[in-house]
Amino acid sequence: MRNNKYLSIYKDWTEKIKSGEIKAGEALPSENDLAEAYDTSRETIRKALNLLSQNGFIQKIRGKGSIVIDVQKMSFPISGLVSFKEISKNFNMEPITTVHDFGLVKPDPFMKQQLNASSKDEIWKVIRSRTIGGEHIILDKDYFLKKYVPTLTKQICESSIYEYLEKELQLNISFAKKEIVVEDCTEEDRGYLDLEGFSHIVVVKNYVYLDNASLFQYTESRHRLDKFRFVDFARRGV
Repeated sequence: MRNNKYLSIYKDWTEKIKSGEIKAGEALPSENDLAEAYDTSRETIRKALNLLSQNGFIQKIRGKGSIVIDVQKMSFPISGLVSFKEISKNFNMEPITTVHDFGLVKPDPFMKQQLNASSKDEIWKVIRSRTIGGEHIILDKDYFLKKYVPTLTKQICESSIYEYLEKELQLNISFAKKEIVVEDCTEEDRGYLDLEGFSHIVVVKNYVYLDNASLFQYTESRHRLDKFRFVDFARRGV
């Protein structure tokens, strides 16, 4: 029975987290305090904490201990091509968009590669953070080829770029290639986001095409690890 005690402790804490008795962002008691409370060894407590971490209930952060993760994560579709404004309708709170950098730039070597751009091209650069529930948790870095998007304003970027592109510019946005990776946080991430001690970030890279197969947009959407889950629906062919 003692060998399975860590499972009992794990179950006890998952129920507390799921019920909301322990809120997201709160720290669990120390290993010593838990060992004393459950009349067991620190090794048993570590096994229970490791299981909580592996299953997405807590995040161990140096200097802060074991922090409870929000198990009610916001869902982002993987396969769909939708704007943040459209996705945000499913949130229980109103997101706020802040534009940090906006303007026309000449493509550097990285942008030339991502957008198949030449030195003669100009690119709209848009850096925006998304605040949800009082926390800056998404950093969107958008790049549009000016030859497809001749005009753009900061005010449009604060609202919905896709709404403007489709309704005003009459662009037919067709499909996107996506790549999802986990990267080390950059100084830019730390400057614009509330990272709460996280050292890594989920990055969704989008290469977006018009209906004539022209690549016109490259985006990096950088999400804080504990706030989102990325979902899809798949059907097996017959």
